[in-house]
Amino acid sequence: MNVVRVKGVPILQQLHLEERLLRTSSQNWCIVNDGTNEPTIVMGISGKPAELVEIGSVLKDKIPVIKRFTGGGTVIVDHQTVFITFICNTDALPSVQPYPRPIMSWSGQLYSKVFQGVGDFSLRENDYVFDNRKFGGNAQSITKGRWVHHTSFLWDYEMENMAYLKLPKRAPDYRQARDHLDFICRMKDYISRQEFINRTISALGSQFSVTSMELESLEYPNDTKFAPSTRLLRKQELEECFESESGNDILQSL
Repeated sequence: MNVVRVKGVPILQQLHLEERLLRTSSQNWCIVNDGTNEPTIVMGISGKPAELVEIGSVLKDKIPVIKRFTGGGTVIVDHQTVFITFICNTDALPSVQPYPRPIMSWSGQLYSKVFQGVGDFSLRENDYVFDNRKFGGNAQSITKGRWVHHTSFLWDYEMENMAYLKLPKRAPDYRQARDHLDFICRMKDYISRQEFINRTISALGSQFSVTSMELESLEYPNDTKFAPSTRLLRKQELEECFESESGNDILQSL
């Protein structure tokens, strides 16, 4: 497995890289991005802004909103978020069936090694938690012969940033309608950033032959026509969602 460690890469650039490697590479990859450059909201491929974010506040404060190429929920990320992505050929892990639950189970077992002796770690309904509080949100995409599993780890967060996110209509049972601040926790209360990253790469070494690579050294096929599906939502799109949402609120109040 090729391991690429970077720091502060914009999340849009990271997601474009992941999608390119998933669709055009035949190798196994681990991408570690220690923080991103500015607060950004990232939604799953089927996410609807009006249902997931406070659009008025997002527009006023000029918070970027991205729709990524994978499924999963909505997160707000910044320089205090640690991102780890696995991109694998299905035959690299023959015991892991290429379906969401087996992949999630494999990742949970991997991180059980990473967090051995650190807090009360568990995988709960597709989330990584300490006790019953979430610190890692996951998303996946599965293609013919390959899959990607990526996680946003909340090493720390700004409380005010959580106000940009709405309470999702579909939430895991263990959330029990808790608001964001009662539902999540900070990894920094349990482990340092570097120790976490080092432990993750060490755990990978128990299953793969690991090779470190620099981002600048990555090469892509010249004849590959690749167009990423991950994109930044335009201001006009968000404004239209906001106007539609405001209109519905007025109608419902009549």
